[in-house]
Amino acid sequence: MSSTGNGSKLCVLGVAGVLAGTVLVGCGDGGDTKQEAGASSAKTSAGAEEQGTRAVRSAYDRTAEEDTAKVELRVRTSAQGRSETANGQGVVDLEDGDSVMTLTAQGQRIEQRVIDQVLYQKMPEGQAPGGKPWIRIDLGKVAGRQGAGDQGVSDPAQSAAYAKAITDQDVTEKGTAMVNGARTTHYRVGVDVAELPNGDALRKQVGPALPMDVWLDDEGRLRRQQIDMTVKAAPQSAGRSSGAASSAPEKVTVRTVMDFTDFGAEIEAEKPPAGQVTDMTGKALKQGKRQS
Repeated sequence: MSSTGNGSKLCVLGVAGVLAGTVLVGCGDGGDTKQEAGASSAKTSAGAEEQGTRAVRSAYDRTAEEDTAKVELRVRTSAQGRSETANGQGVVDLEDGDSVMTLTAQGQRIEQRVIDQVLYQKMPEGQAPGGKPWIRIDLGKVAGRQGAGDQGVSDPAQSAAYAKAITDQDVTEKGTAMVNGARTTHYRVGVDVAELPNGDALRKQVGPALPMDVWLDDEGRLRRQQIDMTVKAAPQSAGRSSGAASSAPEKVTVRTVMDFTDFGAEIEAEKPPAGQVTDMTGKALKQGKRQS
């Protein structure tokens, strides 16, 4: 793989992590069958369900009230029997979504900043296009054009709106667990993808629902979020495949885990100097259009 292609892959992993981490609510678990089963048993556990629903609905507001937090990110991407893992650490502004992170994937390190819904990444030496160390992608434009439900990026108010759409049938308490030294309650949450902004387009990519799990501490704050999704990606072209090219879309599974610790941590997110940045928004839009 060329250095340019490798850098693009790392960039995609980084973007995936950012989007999964900042779109806090709006991913579901189970389809219509599970929701029907939940409805039939709701009468016997209505009190517990209502309590869990209230806890999940309020968790994102309570977490955002802490202003900032340290974040640890793990993204595992699997396709065609192969998998890759990206890890990240940094600090995020829980109110406006700005963040400063360091990502590591395939043994390479990327410095990443998100400022006002714009992603900046400092690529490994020799991999940045245009001879400049930083690339720039306007996440707001990419999400708006692709209609992939990512408009909640850097917008906790949008995330809270998703949470308010959860009903008692959408939340299941799974038990308790220690997460980074904090005692938490584990909930599995289900929100119909159709309820999200641009839900029809997102449904074509990931199906009617996404599995999401959250772990809330004793103060009702989010300590861990896990999202599992299967995305339909564009098939490989015949020129890149040794055998006959398949017209069927490739399925890529992505598990994203984000841990929140050290609420109130300091953050300094500054834009790189303009002369050191290459804008890659157009290329990202073209890639998204090919995969849609």
